[in-house]
Order: sequence, then structure tokens, then C-alpha cells
Amino acid sequence: MVSFTVRMRFDPGDHDEIAGILRKLTEGSRQEPGCVSYVPHFVEGDPATIVIYEQYADEAALDFHRNSQHFQRYAVGGLYQKMLERQVENLTAVC
Repeated sequence: MVSFTVRMRFDPGDHDEIAGILRKLTEGSRQEPGCVSYVPHFVEGDPATIVIYEQYADEAALDFHRNSQHFQRYAVGGLYQKMLERQVENLTAVC
């Protein structure tokens, strides 16, 4: 299992646009083979920050995600173009 969070900061004025991009990216990601969980969040009290919790069956599923058409369009061509900061935290399950 591959699990991680992605934290991104955006200009607060982009909130609605970012929400729309995340909806489209989430819809495609959740339909991928090997995607266990894909849950984007806005941080309460900080509408300019998102955290996405992602979990994939294995590295091959994660590679599929990163090479998918919707990831290229909505993450690389959308979120990455608007983000001010990005941080990834790789996770190890306790059980």
C-alpha cells in the first residue's frame, strides 16, 4: 500500500477555481484501478490551503495515476500552475 498527503497553498482569490479543479481531478482519480482513497480537503480556517489524502494499492497504481490524462490536465495543468507551495508527506501505516 502507498499512502501520502499532499499539502498545497494557493492565492485565497483562487479558492472557487481550485475547488472546481479538485472536483474534476477527484472524479477521475477515484475511478482508477488501484486507487484505494483520494480525498481532497480545504484546511478549516485557512481557505488557501488544501490537503489531499491519497492511497494506492501499489507503486504501479500510483504510476498509473500520475500518468493519467486527468492528472496531467487537472493537477499538472491546473493545480500546479496555481500553487504557491507544495509539500508531500509519505505515510507508513501502523497496522
